[in-house]
Amino acid sequence: MRRRRLGSHGPEMSVIGFGAWEAGGGSEWGTAPPEEQTLKAITAVFDCGIDWIDTAEVYGDGRSEELVARAVGGRRDEILILSKVAPVSEGSGFRPEQVRSACERSLRRLRTDRIDLYQLHWPDETGVPLEDTWGAMASLADDGLVRHIGVSNFDRPLIERCEAIRHVDSLQQEFSMLQQRDRELIGWCGDQGIGVLSYGPLAFGLLTGAITAETVFAEGDFRTDGESDALFGSGFETSLASVERLRPIAERLGISLAQLALAWNVHQPGVTVAIAGSRNPEHVRSNAAAGDLELDDATRSELDAVVSQAAPG
Repeated sequence: MRRRRLGSHGPEMSVIGFGAWEAGGGSEWGTAPPEEQTLKAITAVFDCGIDWIDTAEVYGDGRSEELVARAVGGRRDEILILSKVAPVSEGSGFRPEQVRSACERSLRRLRTDRIDLYQLHWPDETGVPLEDTWGAMASLADDGLVRHIGVSNFDRPLIERCEAIRHVDSLQQEFSMLQQRDRELIGWCGDQGIGVLSYGPLAFGLLTGAITAETVFAEGDFRTDGESDALFGSGFETSLASVERLRPIAERLGISLAQLALAWNVHQPGVTVAIAGSRNPEHVRSNAAAGDLELDDATRSELDAVVSQAAPG
């Protein structure tokens, strides 16, 4: 699989990575599969070219990190591990002492002596000065607990405030064929030497082609709440129509819809790598295969014409 450097100072990474949100088994994804299946999905990364796993303290209240540790086992040096700290009340909090304590707890759950990329999960709204929080993140890097530091779900002004203190190694942001509101921000990050990890590149299942107008999500599934309205609420029919226009392109290329969506994603300006999560080992292997795909200019133009009609922002 192709690999790229994350920003100007980050590590070399496979262009497709494994996202362990689903592995956490939280209620956001409905009923969790058997634990052994989830472990097999995570360990599938070792035989398909994926060399990094993204997790977070809030994924299943630490359960995701624990499962990642079990799956990785003695192969820690073969994989990069990424994690995140979140503001209160869902996470540990963004005061400097909370950030350090959260990192130490994540290290224990992950059974490792360092986190390769530690990220602020989303902006704090409780009044903790960002400069204090980012200073604490920089201290973690200086002390060797983490190798690189980044942010997630941040806008440009917030990133610039961090940059004034210490370089932001990465931004993790939602981005897909059906959700392009941050395209300009992602391109800007590329120009600034800030790596971009796109999450939700499969539009949380829509771009796999497996979701239809008749799909019923489990009670509590995050795709039924207001936060995902642009994809699964008022924009649902438009999204499904776009997927159907993409289907013949994938068939012509002899690849799956998911592989097409992932390949398109990592071809976009500013995007370094894409995060694809699954609790199915075969899906993990199929997603990884997208990292070897090259899309010619004609195909990319064809795809852009389709998605320009669908993506908000």
